[in-house]
Amino acid sequence: MWHEHSVSPAKIIHGNFTEPWSLFVTSNADIYIDDGSVNGQVQKWSAETNNFITVMNVNSSCHGLFVDINDTLYCSMFRHHQVVKRSLNDSLMASNHVTAGIGIGGSRSNQLNGPIGIFVGLNLDLYVADCYNDRVQLFQSGELNGMTVAGYVPQISTIALLCPSGVVLDAEKYLFIVDQGHSRIVGSSLDGFRCLVGCNGKGSQSNQLTRPFSMSFDRSGNIFVTDTSNHRIQKFKYLKRYCGKLKYN
Repeated sequence: MWHEHSVSPAKIIHGNFTEPWSLFVTSNADIYIDDGSVNGQVQKWSAETNNFITVMNVNSSCHGLFVDINDTLYCSMFRHHQVVKRSLNDSLMASNHVTAGIGIGGSRSNQLNGPIGIFVGLNLDLYVADCYNDRVQLFQSGELNGMTVAGYVPQISTIALLCPSGVVLDAEKYLFIVDQGHSRIVGSSLDGFRCLVGCNGKGSQSNQLTRPFSMSFDRSGNIFVTDTSNHRIQKFKYLKRYCGKLKYN
């Protein structure tokens, strides 16, 4: 864990987990960590006790994790083409429920193919970065059939994606997507989608990315990106709204 502008970590958390793919940090600084690939679980590190506990049993790695406002934990199972969830208030560990995907990879409205990043809004709508379908799917609360909100949709103008791996909804309900295959970050606005970061192709310059995997915002609107093939984390500073559009540098 780093404080911003520091080159040395303020804290190093050691845990007994193997090949973690994702993590999720809650507002009280608890950290949920994927430990599914080998150990078949999701672990929670408590900021208060500095201890780990198992909070979910899974039969696959969780390429994406999310905890919603009702303390429900979501896991996107890339290899099983599903998103599962369980209430953290339920004492039964065997209480996982499928919330998206039927377990068979495909492109129908009730299917996923290699889901990675997930985001759950305040109204409990679920957004899924559906990598191998080159789209982002929205599953409204309680619905098992999703709708495509980014990517190829016949007869609808949107933006072309290539294996999206991250998705975030901001406070104004604009969508931001890690377009992994195109090595860029795209975002929506009143005028539709446009490229925000990495718009001139992949690379290692300060304005470029190479196969980014995930992103998040800080309270000031700055974007942090895991830039995997460049082996770094990049910060893109929110500058201003330019003609009503977000601008990053």
